[in-house]
Amino acid sequence: MVRVGNTGVVFTIGELAKRTGLPVKTIRFYSDEGLLPPTDRTHSGYRLYDIKAMARLELVKTLRELGLGLADVERALTREASVPEIASQHVDALDTQIRRLRLRRAVLRAVAKRGSELEEVKLMNKLASMSDDDRKRLLDEFWDEMIAGLEVDSEFYARMRSAKPELPDDPSPEQLEAWIEFAELVRDPEFRALIRGMSERHSTSVKDGTFKGDAAVQQNATQQENWFAWSTRAQSSLDAGRLPDSAEGRALADEICAASAGPDRDPSNPQFRRDLADNVEAGGDERAERYWQLLAIINGWPPIPTQMPAARWIVAAIRASA
Repeated sequence: MVRVGNTGVVFTIGELAKRTGLPVKTIRFYSDEGLLPPTDRTHSGYRLYDIKAMARLELVKTLRELGLGLADVERALTREASVPEIASQHVDALDTQIRRLRLRRAVLRAVAKRGSELEEVKLMNKLASMSDDDRKRLLDEFWDEMIAGLEVDSEFYARMRSAKPELPDDPSPEQLEAWIEFAELVRDPEFRALIRGMSERHSTSVKDGTFKGDAAVQQNATQQENWFAWSTRAQSSLDAGRLPDSAEGRALADEICAASAGPDRDPSNPQFRRDLADNVEAGGDERAERYWQLLAIINGWPPIPTQMPAARWIVAAIRASA
């Protein structure tokens, strides 16, 4: 029922509730908090509100629906801060909250996928919440340990270390899950032992002067291009059902051995071929490949397809040719 008070048309709290859709209890709360001062009162002391108060209440309702707290609503109403300023602050807060929620979702998805126990859940949550600096520090510590006390080619390892996980400000669930898996991988003792073993073999090749030869099959830019071409040919043979000891396998093995032998090595020597096969096999562990695949996902690089089946075929072809 519309009433006429000292200031014109006024409404009771109940009438405001009907017109705005807000509960009476909520309107009374806003009024008690000073966000909606009554315009007038009845002789019995009941609060009355005019049209301006109704408009103010609609604004309070809108700001609250957008997630603003009572303090920020009051700042907006009293002009202590402009609505755009407050909105900008809340956008930043919401962005932070969304990032946290996505981190939690990534952890929970990983937990559900793996059937993780409590301790692993705690670890994954810690890994997902790392800062950019923490992520880089984790990787630097990993590579420090991988080459500690070894004589290595500094340029080669500088390139290896330069590829750091760089999560964007708004990472996808796949990027977050890839980061969790990547962090677990570089912390895994077996993986660390694998990469340490590779580093030790690299150090040996540096010391005996063979680093530029058979130990560098996949290490310099030219050999990487060669390796891609060799893997493509091996995969084609594999898809066609050809065996590693086929004529195609022998031809590919001869080419790889010739390209990998240094000036003082005989590419036809059986021991050289067996050593080369061992080197290729040691560098072709699925976990080492997964390291780079995960980095690609995290950093938004082009996907890195697996070359492991082709690598195993090449290893078998080289051994069969020895």
